[in-house]
Amino acid sequence: FDVGGLGDKSFNDAAYAGLMKAKKELGIEAEYREPGEGAHREAHLRNFAKGDTDLIIGVGFLFSDEIRGMAQDFPKKKFACVDYTVDEQEIPENLAALTFREEEGSFLVGAIAALKSQTGKIGFVGGVESPLIKKFEAGYTQGAKHVRPDVEVKAVYAGVSDSAFKDPQKGKELATSLYDAGCDIIYHASGSTGLGVFKAAEERKKFAIGVDRDQSDEAAPGIILTSMVKNTDQAVFEIIQECARGQFKGGVHSLGLKEGGVGYVYNEKNKELIGEEIHRKVEEIKAKIISGEIKVSKIPSK
Repeated sequence: FDVGGLGDKSFNDAAYAGLMKAKKELGIEAEYREPGEGAHREAHLRNFAKGDTDLIIGVGFLFSDEIRGMAQDFPKKKFACVDYTVDEQEIPENLAALTFREEEGSFLVGAIAALKSQTGKIGFVGGVESPLIKKFEAGYTQGAKHVRPDVEVKAVYAGVSDSAFKDPQKGKELATSLYDAGCDIIYHASGSTGLGVFKAAEERKKFAIGVDRDQSDEAAPGIILTSMVKNTDQAVFEIIQECARGQFKGGVHSLGLKEGGVGYVYNEKNKELIGEEIHRKVEEIKAKIISGEIKVSKIPSK
């Protein structure tokens, strides 16, 4: 698992749910490790590779380099990496790179935020300013400006090391300063740091937007406007299922709106917060992204 570990109520927990679903429905044997600060990533991978495992999955972009090297060292083993971020030209054939088009789902929640905002100012809290997290910021900003060109989007990041994804206190400080600067909605892509964003939203009585899975239960009712869901659980389950059926394929598996890899939450808990009109507009935008009429960039504009 990634540095945030189990209990992050987000990315890692979603991957774990996919693993447990595979264990239950496919009857597989499953073991997992949490590498803590990340120092033991390679050792855990190597121990699994030396054993009798059929498939080894690294959860998170921080595994990319180690898992590629491991796949080269153990060509008869199968590997998968969620959020793989190394050059796609150099992927060994025994490695499945599970990537998501987070910018597409983020575009939709950006549109929701801009349409819902009363102040015309919305915020973004990221973990580390990496190419992966910049995809969330890029999509969010583009979606907001697509529906409301004059909206102001303020983006901040929690840090430069892995710990930036598990620092709720820092998340609360950053979000509080954004709310106090006039932002009335904040989207986060920061692991458990985002739990601090939600605390700030509760205190300031403003909206927040969750990430990776439906985070509506992580704050008081009426605080989480929506969540940009990334179906990591489904991606993990499907790669295990393919391996179990002898249908494993290496290379890039790119999952966006079209494939159901990303999306946004609209259900009984938040449909009154969003409203029918905003929902209808966002569904129209979603259809245009899927058809290719709207192109979403992975890189924030200057």
